[in-house]
Amino acid sequence: MTLIQDLEKYRLEHKITQEQLAKELGVAFATVNRWLNGKYKPRKIQQYHIEKLLKEGAKNGKRKK
Repeated sequence: MTLIQDLEKYRLEHKITQEQLAKELGVAFATVNRWLNGKYKPRKIQQYHIEKLLKEGAKNGKRKK
């Protein structure tokens, strides 16, 4: 599973919108939308923050607020 697929799975499991996910990651809604639609790939710094969010979510069983 790719990082973006994991991110989409996280979003669906936590029942959050793309806008809420963008806010958690500190990026624009359009950025998250483009990642999930395959138009763009996250840059390295964005990948780092995505991985951090996914690890924290798996570790805590809930999303950060």
